[in-house]
Amino acid sequence: MAGRGIITGALAIVLATGPGAAAAASARAPEQCSPPRGGAQVGESWAQRRLAFTGVWPLTMGEGVTVALIDSGVDTRHPQVRVAKSVDLTGTGPLDCVGHGTAVAGIIAGADMKEIPFAGVAPRARLISIKQTNSENGDVALLARGIRQAADLGAQVVNISVQTSDQPDLKAAVDYAIAKDVVIVAAAGNIKKEDGTPAAAYPASYPGVLSVGSAGPDGKRNDFSNSATPVSVIAPGQDITSTWPGAAYRQDLSGTSYAAPYVAGVAALVRSRHPELDSVRVRRRIEITADGASGAGTGAGMVNPLMAVSEILPSEVVAIAPRRPEALPSSVVTKPRPPDQEAIDVSAAVAVIAVLAAGLVTAAGIVIPLGRRRGWKPGRATAPGD
Repeated sequence: MAGRGIITGALAIVLATGPGAAAAASARAPEQCSPPRGGAQVGESWAQRRLAFTGVWPLTMGEGVTVALIDSGVDTRHPQVRVAKSVDLTGTGPLDCVGHGTAVAGIIAGADMKEIPFAGVAPRARLISIKQTNSENGDVALLARGIRQAADLGAQVVNISVQTSDQPDLKAAVDYAIAKDVVIVAAAGNIKKEDGTPAAAYPASYPGVLSVGSAGPDGKRNDFSNSATPVSVIAPGQDITSTWPGAAYRQDLSGTSYAAPYVAGVAALVRSRHPELDSVRVRRRIEITADGASGAGTGAGMVNPLMAVSEILPSEVVAIAPRRPEALPSSVVTKPRPPDQEAIDVSAAVAVIAVLAAGLVTAAGIVIPLGRRRGWKPGRATAPGD
């Protein structure tokens, strides 16, 4: 685990782990497959309490989602690590001779077991282990090949806890996976301790990648977390607890490579709960629901599993609302009948007759009483001068 090392060469990649691990790694031969010893004791880490992802489990535990980790392999003999498929691109066998891949697998999907306070973020997600290195360093070509293979194997989320420089075949592999609707989560990388000069790490810096920086228990970005890499969100990456080869545990892991799998686990929870969302909206949901940016290299802030899964986003409601029903066919509405002109004419005639009759009755009511008073005698004409 490179001690805050970021890039060892154009064709080399390093596991984005914290300070002090490289010296231990150099003292062993990879072919002996003897990772550093872990311990038998394990407790609930601050990261698990801080993210409180167990509160999401009543809604989802990652069921139905496949997560691929492209790393140093996984020790499948660990009781809390269950791998559905192992792929070895190195020709050295699937065993984890570094320990890094086993730790990443535990953070993503460590099984929830009674009396063990540690568990992964999405314990029911399906894991695919793609081994691209058998030591601290790897080959970019194998990393690119692993990304493509993960997409072809149906992974919906891919965790990449390694860092390297920009390479055409790596960029092409990332684009290939994104085009297949894969959420790619990558470590933002660690700043090299010797000169402290940050440089953008890849594949985290590629567009469309969910880039993850590291935070400590105080919620602030760790000094070793690379701020030159465009960061989407941050997650716990200091003094991390996870599974380790030999059915053991480590409680002192540090580096952005241990922050990335927390976010990969959250992506699995979101995809399980919201299978209708594509990778772009999953990534956007994780960013929008993060707990506030706090300076350079923190992106949208600390990933928030519960909000990422349960928040109702108005834009998504509009985007996935059902289509408006089609207009009813014209045959459903009865057309009005044409007017009956003959009936109109008859009605008009009857109305005229009724008016005339009423006039006659009125006139008769005036003339007849007058005639009776005069005895029906004609009135006398008045001569001029009378």
